[in-house]
Amino acid sequence: MKKKQYLRHGLLGLMFMSTLSLSAQKTGRLIDEVNPFIGTSNFGTTNPGVVLPNGLMSVTPFNVMGGGELNTFDKDARWWSTPYSADNKYFTGFSHVNLSGVGCPELGSLLLSAASGELDVDYKSYGSTLSKEHAHPGYYTAHLDKHSIKAELTATARTSVTAFTFERGGKSNILLNLGQGLTNESGATVRFVNDSTILGSKLMGTFCYNPQAVFNQYFAMRISKRAPESGYWKKQPPMTGTEAEWDHDHGRNKIYRSYRREMSGNDIGVWFSYDTQPGETIYVQTAVSFVSAENALLNLETEQPKLDFAATRARAEEAWEQALSRIEVEGGSPDQRTIFYTALYHLLIHPNILQDVNGEYPMMTSLKTAKTSHNRYTVYSLWDTYRNVHPLLSLLYPEKQLDMVRTMIDMYKESGWLPKWELYGRETLTMSGDPSITVINDTWQRGLRDFDVATAYEAMLKGATTRGKDNLLRPDIDDYVSRGYIPLREKFDHSVSNSLEYYIADWNLARFAESLGKKADAKRFHQRSLGYKHYYDKEYGLLRPITPDGKFLSPFDPVLGRDFEPNPGFHEGNSWNYSFFVPHDVKGLAKLMGGERKFVAKLQSVFDKGNYDPANEPDIAYPFLFTYFPKEAWRTQKITKDLLQTVYHNAPNGIPGNDDTGTMSAWAIYTMLGFYPDCPGDMSFALTTPTFKRVTLHLDPKYYKQPKLVIERQGAEADTYFKRLKVGDKTHSNRYRLSNEELVNAGQIVFFTQDKH
Repeated sequence: MKKKQYLRHGLLGLMFMSTLSLSAQKTGRLIDEVNPFIGTSNFGTTNPGVVLPNGLMSVTPFNVMGGGELNTFDKDARWWSTPYSADNKYFTGFSHVNLSGVGCPELGSLLLSAASGELDVDYKSYGSTLSKEHAHPGYYTAHLDKHSIKAELTATARTSVTAFTFERGGKSNILLNLGQGLTNESGATVRFVNDSTILGSKLMGTFCYNPQAVFNQYFAMRISKRAPESGYWKKQPPMTGTEAEWDHDHGRNKIYRSYRREMSGNDIGVWFSYDTQPGETIYVQTAVSFVSAENALLNLETEQPKLDFAATRARAEEAWEQALSRIEVEGGSPDQRTIFYTALYHLLIHPNILQDVNGEYPMMTSLKTAKTSHNRYTVYSLWDTYRNVHPLLSLLYPEKQLDMVRTMIDMYKESGWLPKWELYGRETLTMSGDPSITVINDTWQRGLRDFDVATAYEAMLKGATTRGKDNLLRPDIDDYVSRGYIPLREKFDHSVSNSLEYYIADWNLARFAESLGKKADAKRFHQRSLGYKHYYDKEYGLLRPITPDGKFLSPFDPVLGRDFEPNPGFHEGNSWNYSFFVPHDVKGLAKLMGGERKFVAKLQSVFDKGNYDPANEPDIAYPFLFTYFPKEAWRTQKITKDLLQTVYHNAPNGIPGNDDTGTMSAWAIYTMLGFYPDCPGDMSFALTTPTFKRVTLHLDPKYYKQPKLVIERQGAEADTYFKRLKVGDKTHSNRYRLSNEELVNAGQIVFFTQDKH
């Protein structure tokens, strides 16, 4: 999946958010610290469009097709998974509902644009270069150079409004292209409700080429000015012979000027034509739903009862201001502040809500519709996000995290399985492992327990015990249970990667069982979690695939897979990327490798020899593993500082690779704060030297006793290391790990920094 290249709060919650907002107003807007263009190059796959925190609607400029030499990347010429690239110049519309930071193409459709001159519905003709681009959370603007049109975007949770200002006036058009986008599916339907309103749907899905992960995106669109002329277009199939002689539209876009009934097809669109005055603005309000077009219209009428672009923008900006205000940063350079707040912005895009304003949503893997009493979330990239996104949400946005866990349990009730990589009510079965277990246990261990615990445990057990032929999440479980590991049964299977993911899941299941008093289950799953030892090969000092006869794979190349070429036993990486991925038993792994000294030397060699991949998940916790050995913890402090300086930037290439729905951003947030959850489900953090002079984390008093956590560093700004810290009123020397309980109850943590280790 990954391509490697370098609302529900009580009165207390409302008062809490209001206090934060007032605090932010005193120090300037935090939204102006965010650069949404970070990650739009270097395959970060983010975009600069508008979206609310965890909102359903997102709108972004789409510039990855039809540009010829103006574009470096084209979605039709290569694997491409983002609607926008900072490397491209040719714009063909604003896409509605997009994914942020993913490695597979999907959604990115409903392409809305405007043009001047005679009606031309070919995007290769009406497309334009963009200039004067500017974006901050809740607002985007750019200039369509070819047409002298200023475009502006803002959004609500489920709707958007686009303002097109026709600077030179004259013949003008608004165009909705329903035939193009990032999705691997095709087909759309649309109808006119009246001269200014249309309803429709477009088929989406086949994410990461799972042919059954298909769903409909419904929409409602309203234009602020009645068009003297409007209609459909449809790309006609090419013809030959007599048919071609009679049908002059074959192979071209056929324009429908008077037909007003429903239109369907693989490549269709809707157009509106005007005579505009110079400087005249036409607004387009759009709403989406994944239940019905009628619900999309209800979303529009509820969230935008009247057209007011300025007020909608102000509300969007305030929503982001409140969300970002959970953390107040002091000190650091302007670039460091922007990197930090942009990472926090990216953290809050996915998972996003799915339900409409009436609470309806599409049930998991069915054609049924249900109503939810809590926020129903979607876009669960769990192989990525279980490592750091969900622990960070538990700390900063616990109510969101609880609703995400409640949603996961509801998915089990509806489909019979916890999610692995869920997308708009469909399980895509992308990536490895059984990650829901870790997310649920980690949330529970952090004290967030207001969910259906009995059903959660039932769901965990089902994935961990069902025989392979009936197991959606662990189809290769039979070998795993009988042997303690999965042998390589196909040339390029993911046997080692899958096993390692099952080990961390089973360790979390053991901890959850222990918390519930289920001692026998806890013992069984803990024992299973130690099966990684089967893969350890003394010859290489690394984990190595095992063939069905119980022997190590030979020949064996531990760096094969570095550039995502097919690699026996490993998924998106190689043996170096996975051999230290035993976060639940680091001390046991060190013993297996010959003790602390050899372990540390081997781990350090990962960085020294270029075998560390900062752009993918299996090894992103490696820099923090040195903290298990106090004399070596200085290495964590040096490596994390170097990584923040070399792979995170205030520039389009500022994320080391796919952001993976906020995972790479969460790594930066945690690291800049000075602590990291290197083993999700374990309530301890690895410590490193924080970036900023002072940071205040506002903790929700509904879930945490201390209303805030202040993290300070005392010493020179250029210092890299620390050996002493103060936690609350206690000072510690050579302490490089901290429990979750200590952290959230400390009130204040002070790092005393120094320039040498």
